[in-house]
Amino acid sequence: MEKRVKDSMVEIAHIVRPTDLNSAKRLFGGTLMSWMDETAVIVAKRHAMMNVTTASVDSLSFLSAAHMRDVIVIIGKITYVGTTSMEVKIESFVEHINGERELITRAYITMVGIDDNGVPAKIPGLILETPEEIEENEKAKVRRKIRSELRNYEHSDS
Repeated sequence: MEKRVKDSMVEIAHIVRPTDLNSAKRLFGGTLMSWMDETAVIVAKRHAMMNVTTASVDSLSFLSAAHMRDVIVIIGKITYVGTTSMEVKIESFVEHINGERELITRAYITMVGIDDNGVPAKIPGLILETPEEIEENEKAKVRRKIRSELRNYEHSDS
């Protein structure tokens, strides 16, 4: 059964606390990456309706900093689905007091559906409903091809 992008989309909020800060008094990148991965897991589990595992993270860009007491909003959505894997786009924002959101990170995380034995399993297809979803899907196909070529290059003997 195919699923729509909006069926698994997730929006999660966190408040930056003292334990989340690095020595420069900004949100520690590793903490934000953990929150982003957790969001991707939830998106992927909702779509696949099974357990998932993170296969890769790419195009992770830190665009701006976050500070103590900032509200961080993380939005995740499926952009591409293959046979056993899917790409999840994760964007993180600082949400200001006036409600405006400033993009601080973006990443594309590849998740794999796994069965009860930890073996990759077939996942539902993806229904694209909007021009934005179609465009994201086309870009995801390009990223998938690049990831595949990079994997082949990294594993070649030359």
